[in-house]
Amino acid sequence: MTTLRALIAAALVVGLFGMAVAKLPPPAPLTDAQKAAADDKKAKDAAAAEAAKAQQAKAEDRVASRYFAEMKAKGKAVSPPQVMPAPAPAAPAVPAKGAAPAPKK
Repeated sequence: MTTLRALIAAALVVGLFGMAVAKLPPPAPLTDAQKAAADDKKAKDAAAAEAAKAQQAKAEDRVASRYFAEMKAKGKAVSPPQVMPAPAPAAPAVPAKGAAPAPKK
């Protein structure tokens, strides 16, 4: 009985929330000043993300070098780190000359 009450309450909440959201007016279009501010914010966020990424890489390198130094001091053999090459971007498929185009479904 308690489960049934919980399901009914959840359905009621979801239904009322949906009706409330449906009645909201659409947001006003952005002005030029707001668009410029949004672009500036996006640029600042991108720069902050790059800085955080660089700090993370620096910290990882520092930890790895310390680990290898400690293992070397203990006399344990540790293989050198393997650096994976960056994946190449996928090239767009170019059909060969004279090839029939793929059938459309």
